[in-house]
Amino acid sequence: MKKMTCKQLGGACEKVFTAENFTELAELSKQHGIEMYKKGDQPHIKAMVQMQKLMQSPDDMNNWFQAKQKEFDSLPETN
Repeated sequence: MKKMTCKQLGGACEKVFTAENFTELAELSKQHGIEMYKKGDQPHIKAMVQMQKLMQSPDDMNNWFQAKQKEFDSLPETN
């Protein structure tokens, strides 16, 4: 298991996500973002707008994903 925060994943808070792999972690982050959007949390909405801009370019999104995957892979295992 490894941990990353919402902010590390481009979000707006220090909520910690724990997962076996990066794909699982990204899904947890996505669900958190949806929850924050529904609550009308402005810092998270602002972060989502930035992520949507990144998603306009498949190359930029792929580069972001690969960089976050490397960051995840380099993290120590937790209990």
